[in-house]
Amino acid sequence: MIQKLVKTFLAFLFMSICFPGYAQSLDQAKILYNEGKYEEAKPVFEKLVRQSPNNSSYNQWYGVCCYETGDLEKAEKHLLVANKRNVMESYRYLAGLYMGMYRFDKAIEMWEGYIDLQKKKKEDIKDSETKLEQARNLYRMQEKTEDIQVIDSIIVSKEMFLNAYSLSEECGNIMYYDEFFKNPQPVSSVVYQNQKGDKIYYARPSEYGVYTLYSQNKLLDAWGDEKILLTDNSNDNNYPFVLSDGITVYFSSKGNGSIGGYDIFVTRYNTNTNSYLAPEQMGMPFNSPANDYMMILDETKGLGWFVSDRNQPEDKVCVYLFIPDPSRKRIENIEEPDVLIRRASLTSIKDTWKENANYSDLITLAHKDLTTKEKKAERDFVFIVNDKTTYYTLNEIKSHEAKELYSEVIKLSKQIESLKNKLDETRDSYSKGNASVREQLNPTILQAENQLYRLMENARIQEKKARNAENRQIGFKY
Repeated sequence: MIQKLVKTFLAFLFMSICFPGYAQSLDQAKILYNEGKYEEAKPVFEKLVRQSPNNSSYNQWYGVCCYETGDLEKAEKHLLVANKRNVMESYRYLAGLYMGMYRFDKAIEMWEGYIDLQKKKKEDIKDSETKLEQARNLYRMQEKTEDIQVIDSIIVSKEMFLNAYSLSEECGNIMYYDEFFKNPQPVSSVVYQNQKGDKIYYARPSEYGVYTLYSQNKLLDAWGDEKILLTDNSNDNNYPFVLSDGITVYFSSKGNGSIGGYDIFVTRYNTNTNSYLAPEQMGMPFNSPANDYMMILDETKGLGWFVSDRNQPEDKVCVYLFIPDPSRKRIENIEEPDVLIRRASLTSIKDTWKENANYSDLITLAHKDLTTKEKKAERDFVFIVNDKTTYYTLNEIKSHEAKELYSEVIKLSKQIESLKNKLDETRDSYSKGNASVREQLNPTILQAENQLYRLMENARIQEKKARNAENRQIGFKY
């Protein structure tokens, strides 16, 4: 017993001699921490963690300092130590950390743990539940990541992002709102003018203070007949672009279930009701927890662009150039979670490239000014035969069997597109109808969904058969 007391005394004496400013340094670090001066507080907590590796408070404070200063690997390591000891704030910070890392399943787990602790303390959980739902939406969207080829990217000034676009004449024209309307008050939007030059689409703040989508027609030599495209008095809708069909509108919104900031959506005009269908949210990698907007599809060039401020400084954005795929195929059969994360987040655009593909001609085409006199690139579909071969017209298919099979795929694709449009219209009527209308439409929607599934499955099987037949013809070995 005496020996134990002596050892305790000697240990206390050693600490007093070697670390006379220990308590003072900790107090100062906590003050800096509470003031948000994480860079200054970080060295003290790092020292304390080395001395007491299992101390939950030290690990929590140091982990937060690492998180706030961008040292995410260390942040996770030390926040997990605190999390094992149920430190409440570790759940919140780890949730934020995992959201940024696209590990949404882990983020969900952390938000659920944080909410449980909030309930025990009888705290308001409304904000946390909103973030939990966002994490769940992100997780669902990540599972449906689209298999697109992003062939180029360019970082530009946020204020001058349209400089990265080069539209063909048939695609129409796009310019900044302030330039088009000669507006003295700055409006953060664009104006899209169709190829004929007789209609424009744009966004501006409405009487409710949110950005709202409008259109105008050219009446003789002046613009007029302003109409609202989508009514939403609580969320910003902005950056419109319209396909050559005149009914398909791409835009960005902070509402409609956005997963973070602006998300890219598509809607279509319903000629039967003279209104637009419920917006459909684009998947990853087009959308992210950051701001994503200004989707443009140049049907003449067979290319598309969109803007994102993910992983960018406040004054910069990245403009991505990609090859549109009308079928919007999803990435499938990926065994490594990290591969899906990289594809969903666009960690590197090279991850989206096909093996041995050369996109230099397409990149050159993207920056070329095309007029209506120039031949439109012949591209009826995108048929990926193997990692080295992709066809865009039936004439390119060499196998007679494959050509017949893929002709059936084209026919099925048209049926699928037609059924999708009808289903969208029916769903729109369902969402706007009363209980009686919904009851009447419910079996119609279910029947159409089942029919759509059968058509899509049949198309998938036929395409696989066509792919195998063509690969046999050209002698490709897997």
